[in-house]
Amino acid sequence: MLPVTNLLAESPLERATIKPFTHTLVEHGLGLLSAKTLQTIQVNLGKMCNQTCHHCHVDAGPLRTEIMTQETMDLLIDAIRQTPEISTIDITGGAPEMNPHFEHLVTECKKLGRHMIDRCNLTVFFVRGKNHLPRFLADHQVEIIASLPCYLGQNVDQQRGQGVFTRSIAALRQLNGLGYGLPGSSLILNLVYNPIGPTLPPSQEELEQDYKEELARRFGVSFNRLYTMTNMPISRFLTELLKRGQTEQYLDLLVNNFNPSAVDGLMCRHLVSISWDGRLFDCDFNQMLDVPVSPCDSQTINAFDLRTLVQRRIMTGQHCYGCTAGTGSSCGGAIT
Repeated sequence: MLPVTNLLAESPLERATIKPFTHTLVEHGLGLLSAKTLQTIQVNLGKMCNQTCHHCHVDAGPLRTEIMTQETMDLLIDAIRQTPEISTIDITGGAPEMNPHFEHLVTECKKLGRHMIDRCNLTVFFVRGKNHLPRFLADHQVEIIASLPCYLGQNVDQQRGQGVFTRSIAALRQLNGLGYGLPGSSLILNLVYNPIGPTLPPSQEELEQDYKEELARRFGVSFNRLYTMTNMPISRFLTELLKRGQTEQYLDLLVNNFNPSAVDGLMCRHLVSISWDGRLFDCDFNQMLDVPVSPCDSQTINAFDLRTLVQRRIMTGQHCYGCTAGTGSSCGGAIT
């Protein structure tokens, strides 16, 4: 593995003629980023997915074979068992449900009393052998955060593939039928919006209202919250920017909209991201750039140490402007 400094230098983002992210932090009197707590483990179960979305920062797809083994998963479960401070397990991928050990992780972590989140693309429910998943998730009280970048079919299919919108609506109706997203229900169903092009998301509150009105009127679908997330200039989205000659333009947009109020709520300050092979990262984006947590004795799951991780310095790069632009962007949507 290359040293972190070389990995960053290889990125076209780091070669871009914009102010380094660390300089911007210092100019606003914020100093270098460091962790504050460790409340959430976000675990990537692999890069296998039944979709190939244009904006995917994981570069996931049906041909990817990287998945977490049960051996690595059991090391993760042991670390969770020994760390009661961790209250939430946030499962992502790829399509995390494509991992054959997905249900094992959910079941064991629920036994430990942890809140479980499944970041679901919805269409995975229609993959052969996966049609039982909605009931499984409901029975285990798993919160679902589902991708739906628009309430219009044409826009969704443009970003995520032909026919995805129709299958997504069918999945949402199925989840509503189980009680997900309904008033008074304990089954939480949240949706995620990503802009189609190189723009910042609109107001989360206003867009959520539009989504609720349009999905209810057009399809009879109900949900709890909408999370707006900024597209990160890495992987497939960066490739599109480079192809269209829009990289500098998009980075300028992010830099010019830097919001110092978003820094305190950045997800990297409260969670650790774990890759399919058991390595530790500050966030899912650093994981995809292969930038591990700052050099310490706790860089893999078999050496997991809470004390070290809550004192670590956060590894940053130019992509971090994506999380601090406008109202900010995190795995829980807008920050400010």
